[in-house]
Amino acid sequence: SRYLDGLVGLFPEDEAIYKERSPIESVDTLSCPILLLQGADDKVVPPNQAEMMHTAVVKKGIPACLKIYEGEQHGFRQAKNIEDALETELAFYSKVFGIKDVPGAIDLKIDNM
Repeated sequence: SRYLDGLVGLFPEDEAIYKERSPIESVDTLSCPILLLQGADDKVVPPNQAEMMHTAVVKKGIPACLKIYEGEQHGFRQAKNIEDALETELAFYSKVFGIKDVPGAIDLKIDNM
């Protein structure tokens, strides 16, 4: 698939644009907590990119959480994973913003927090 050709440009001809827009190239500008929800079968953003991003922000000391969903691609389709992603977001925001006793909130480990 040539999905990214229209969004970013041709590769390798437009490699500089890809690098400029790559989140891993901008970790030094980040300072807020980050939640990464990743499909294990994603071909648009391969899981190793989410893993690299998580490692980089944790190394910088930024609170971060990475969850990888088996059987999912770029955009979740399975109801159980959509529900878990929403519950994970609620738990993440609750912890980040210090909101206690959120009904139904799941226990979530956030690195650097």
